[in-house]
Amino acid sequence: MRTELVLWDWNGTLLDDVALCVDALNRLLARHGYSQRYDLESYRKIFGFPVEEYYLRAGFDFSRNSFDELAKSYMADYIPASTACPLTGDARPTLDRLHRAGLRQVILSASPIDTLRRQTAERGVADCFDTLLGLGDIYAKSKVELGLSYLERSGFDPAKAVMVGDSTHDYQVARALGVGCILYSGGHQSAEALASTGAPVVPTLTAAADRILTGLAAN
Repeated sequence: MRTELVLWDWNGTLLDDVALCVDALNRLLARHGYSQRYDLESYRKIFGFPVEEYYLRAGFDFSRNSFDELAKSYMADYIPASTACPLTGDARPTLDRLHRAGLRQVILSASPIDTLRRQTAERGVADCFDTLLGLGDIYAKSKVELGLSYLERSGFDPAKAVMVGDSTHDYQVARALGVGCILYSGGHQSAEALASTGAPVVPTLTAAADRILTGLAAN
């Protein structure tokens, strides 16, 4: 069945913010008196959703600092610094290629919607998307409800949609929505973690587009 809709994750997939997130995590640890630090490889082993569980794996003690306090501190650092983050190298050519092929494209993100609007506008890609779906706060809960609501409103057949993301959570979201899934290994989680889902794992967004346009996305 031909794909008609691509649901894109943003952070780590279209936006290359992984290095910033590693640095922001280490700065958060330092600000609150923790001694552990993470490099890219060790970060990608602990990252995941829900964010509360990721913070616990990073070693934060919520009896010392609440998750609310830590999340606000992290975002106060991340948001202004994120203005320097580029798009993933082949993101724009991939978005343009899928647009030319007649596919509708939507961002489905755990980012706060205001942040998502600003970040896409700053990079000149806001007009690539039919709509932006982001959350209403900074706590990065599941994207499932957003996606289900959009599919219901738009009337899209989930069998003709594909989710592209960089985390095992994106696979879980895709399964909950009943859409296909392709996982990109250049983001926040390792290729090994992504492969454990059974979804196709690709090293570039170009390769993701190749699979979408040839009908090779896992449902």
